[in-house]
Amino acid sequence: MREPAKSFQDLIAWQKAHAFVLQVYAATRQFPKEERYGLTSQFRRASISVPANIAEGFRKHSKQDKARFLNIAEGSLEECRYYLILACDLGLMEKRSLWELTDEVGRLLNAYRSAILTPTS
Repeated sequence: MREPAKSFQDLIAWQKAHAFVLQVYAATRQFPKEERYGLTSQFRRASISVPANIAEGFRKHSKQDKARFLNIAEGSLEECRYYLILACDLGLMEKRSLWELTDEVGRLLNAYRSAILTPTS
């Protein structure tokens, strides 16, 4: 059994979400300048929300509060999936690697939220 996380940075879900943000920033650097205040800004903002909500929920004391912040992170991840689809449809990027990472982060968030809400015996 794993040792409990001492900080949000110890969480694999946060680590993968942070890696996702870094990849979003790298990908959106290639977007046209006219998208700076549109898709680039929105995509980056939504991606940052994922690990930020994991971090914020980490220090919450009740299981329900923790789960609520993880749910917000999941919602932001879904928003990112739409921006990824849009960017691909506009021909601004390939979706494959980022799409795989959104799937991985989504699975980790779901598992973490489920583990928090599962009653211990």
